[in-house]
Amino acid sequence: MIRLEAENLSARRGEDLIFVNVSFKLAPGEAMVLTGRNGSGKSTLLRVIAGLLRPETGRAVCVSDADGEARSAGEFSHYLGHRNGMKRELTVAENLAFWKSFLGDLGGVGLSVEAAAAAVDLSGITHLPYGYLSAGQQRRFAMARLLVAHRPVWILDEPTAALDRKADAMFEELVRRHREAGGIALAATHQPLGMDGAQTLEMLGFDGVELEYSA
Repeated sequence: MIRLEAENLSARRGEDLIFVNVSFKLAPGEAMVLTGRNGSGKSTLLRVIAGLLRPETGRAVCVSDADGEARSAGEFSHYLGHRNGMKRELTVAENLAFWKSFLGDLGGVGLSVEAAAAAVDLSGITHLPYGYLSAGQQRRFAMARLLVAHRPVWILDEPTAALDRKADAMFEELVRRHREAGGIALAATHQPLGMDGAQTLEMLGFDGVELEYSA
């Protein structure tokens, strides 16, 4: 089990600071929802924690309960942003097999390609080219990336945007199971997504942030 800790994070967009002094801690099974107006830094903060952007100050780490060692949060994280991270020319199975091999498992066991397809309600079509699928199917298989290689931290940036309620409910159940198994979820979203009891971090841009707990 690991916990996620952010300490005094700040970040820039070009020459301008977007946010400053963001700190929080999430224990196994906990979640946090980012709120705030467009441009307040929600997506930037998620990318910083995922290790995709370098912070101006501070650090985001995962700390092991076993030995207390702190390592970069990006090493323990899946990031699902606005893009699917899949090649259109490859089959679904080839795409998912690549991510399973490239990422490997960290402190858990990932699902097989077919089991991950079943988990997103799309069994039997993994032989098809990814680019052949509908936009909704493509997004579901992007979600399956979270399942084929185990990572304890899921970082989610509007993961179900433009999908139907059935897809929302499916992904909500995946997040709930992830948390029940001791995983951590950090999301910018307007949907419930299995984030019951989550902390709320309101991003206020350069004005700062406020941390509170939802009922």
